[in-house]
Amino acid sequence: MQFRINGTVHEVEVEDDMPLLWVLRDVIGLKGTKYGCGIAACGACTVHLDGEAVRSCQTFASDAAGREVTTIEGLGSPEALHAVQTAWIEGQVAQCGYCQSGQIMQAAALLAVTPNPTDDEIDEAMGGNLCRCGTYPKIRAAVHAAATKMQEG
Repeated sequence: MQFRINGTVHEVEVEDDMPLLWVLRDVIGLKGTKYGCGIAACGACTVHLDGEAVRSCQTFASDAAGREVTTIEGLGSPEALHAVQTAWIEGQVAQCGYCQSGQIMQAAALLAVTPNPTDDEIDEAMGGNLCRCGTYPKIRAAVHAAATKMQEG
C-alpha cells in the first residue's frame, strides 16, 4: 500500500483494516501522533487527510492509501514553525502536552477553512479534542493568535 506522508511517499505492506495511527507510529516511525482512546473520542490522534482533520485511530489504512497524510511532524519544521505551533509556544498552551499534537492539527484544519473564527466556531471545531489538563482557554487564545499571525502573513 502506498501513502504520501508529510510529502514523502512510503510503500508499506499492511492489512487494509490497520488503523492509520499504527501505520504512522509503528510502521513509518512517526511518534508525534498519539494514541488516546482508540474510539475517535479524544482527538489525540488527529492528522490531516487531504487537508481535513481526521482521527487516525479510526481511519483504516486502505482509506488513506494514495492520499496526502499530514502529521504534526509535517505541519511545520523547526526552522519554520506553522503559525499554530508558534502561537502554542508563545501562549504556553501545553501542560502535560499529550493531547497537543492533536489539538494543533485540529486548529490548523480549522484555520485553513475559517481564517478568522469566532469563539463559538473555535469551541465547536475544537470540542472533540479533549485536554485532561483543561487548557481550553489557552487553546482558544492560541487559535485566535494563530489566525492573526496567518492574516498578517
